[in-house]
Amino acid sequence: MSTEKAPCLETDPRFPSGPWTGFFLHKEFPGKHLMELRLTFQAGVLKGEGRDWVGNFLVSGRYDVGDGKCHWTKKYLGKHDVFYKGYGENKGIWGVWEIGDLARGGFHIWPEGLADPTNEHLVEEADLPVSEEELVEAGAFF
Repeated sequence: MSTEKAPCLETDPRFPSGPWTGFFLHKEFPGKHLMELRLTFQAGVLKGEGRDWVGNFLVSGRYDVGDGKCHWTKKYLGKHDVFYKGYGENKGIWGVWEIGDLARGGFHIWPEGLADPTNEHLVEEADLPVSEEELVEAGAFF
């Protein structure tokens, strides 16, 4: 019987194992193309599975906690492979995908439960410089 312990799941907060969501972009098909993934990050190895409108797929690749770089192959079952490379940050992993010289585009994935980091918007409030009673209807003096 072996006394070696199996490696633990990654503790770096940029690479939590579990359900992820996100999208890829494709020039020929405008818009965000949603995908669902279940990923495991363990000792520099990235594995998982998922689905999108193209079909079900398997994920196999590597990640580096030192510089945040990641790369993996998304293998559609019974179909083609897509190569992904990107960077892990606190708002997920973003980068580019490519199918050889045939096609390429951008992507962004993040742990499920976080809001889509690409939909951020600014909200601001300001006090009016005068009270509502002081406002005069436009053209009232003419």
